Amino acid sequence: MKKRILLVEDEKHLADTIKLNLELEGMHPVLAYDGAAAIATFKEQRFDLVILDIMIPNIDGIAVCENIRLHDNEVPIMFLSAKSSSEDRILGLKKGGDDYLTKPFNLEELMLRVNNLINRKEDGSKSDSLSDFTFGGNYVNFDSYEAVAKNGKFSLTKKEALLLKLLIENKDEVVSREKILQTVWGYSVYPSTRTIDNFILAFRKYFEADPKNPQFFLSLRGVGYKFANTEI
Repeated sequence: MKKRILLVEDEKHLADTIKLNLELEGMHPVLAYDGAAAIATFKEQRFDLVILDIMIPNIDGIAVCENIRLHDNEVPIMFLSAKSSSEDRILGLKKGGDDYLTKPFNLEELMLRVNNLINRKEDGSKSDSLSDFTFGGNYVNFDSYEAVAKNGKFSLTKKEALLLKLLIENKDEVVSREKILQTVWGYSVYPSTRTIDNFILAFRKYFEADPKNPQFFLSLRGVGYKFANTEI
């Protein structure tokens, strides 16, 4: 069976060149030219690998990667970017990328890396994915959406689980409202700003000992939201 590759690249000439080389290797590439299309395509189809440019229209590649990681911790993701600083590479890998190749690049090297990532996936899934988490006497399982808190066991909605996972994976860092809406909802046109506020209020009700004086789920007016890791 042909390996299916999601190729996200807004430079059409480069996208066509990579697509041709993937096809010559017996693979089946599917193109997306912006972040919103990439997220929508990934949700609709199955892929063995994602090749992802960072500086793409609509929703940038980092947010696309984070959105994919909220839903799938196993599919390999390779960043392909003109952003070549060590800080850029570290950020890409930290946010869920498995490899990072800077432009301009050698096509033979690209294909070697693609095959290595696919072979690595077949040898075993990612071992460092966040499947559950414990904090302040609370427990959350991100695979089953089950949680245990002060009022006992209950189930989170899918969106609640995705948002909670995003905040925890970025613990002690402020996550902007725009980033949350892009990553969790995949929107390029945003809904009401109260949407996330209501989710944060729900998290406080579920998990905080005193919801009016939150310890874990903090809102920074005009900036964003933060999961404060108070575990010692």
